[in-house]
Amino acid sequence: MSDEIPDTVERFLERFRQAWDAGDARAFAAQFTEDATYVIFLGEALIGREEIEKNHVDVFGRWQKGTKMAIKAVRVRPLGPNTCSVLTVGGIGRGTPLAYDKFQTFALVRAGGRWECASFQNTAMNERAKSLYNDGKTPPESR
Repeated sequence: MSDEIPDTVERFLERFRQAWDAGDARAFAAQFTEDATYVIFLGEALIGREEIEKNHVDVFGRWQKGTKMAIKAVRVRPLGPNTCSVLTVGGIGRGTPLAYDKFQTFALVRAGGRWECASFQNTAMNERAKSLYNDGKTPPESR
């Protein structure tokens, strides 16, 4: 019997957030599969862990230096025993509390007992969604 704690989607999201908060491009990219796709909110696609890491060296060193991340799962949908789709709300910034201003969709795969992101899409929220997710209430599940 193993004493190892099984990985969960929540643990994956916590690793993702911690790597961002640390400004650690290597640890951040390590949350993705080798051949992952990552679509940033500006509409650019990054392909592969190496490109994600390279891009985030500049992100963490310049544009988002010192920022922190807020992220919360809204819906987790299993697609099979080792795959799932995860919809999150998230935000980055320097203040507290951090407002949610983006929706993210993750396609996660479990490899060696650990969740990794195979595909990530980051999209800005409209004003209605921002008010729904930032008013302290639990909004209706996205359809």
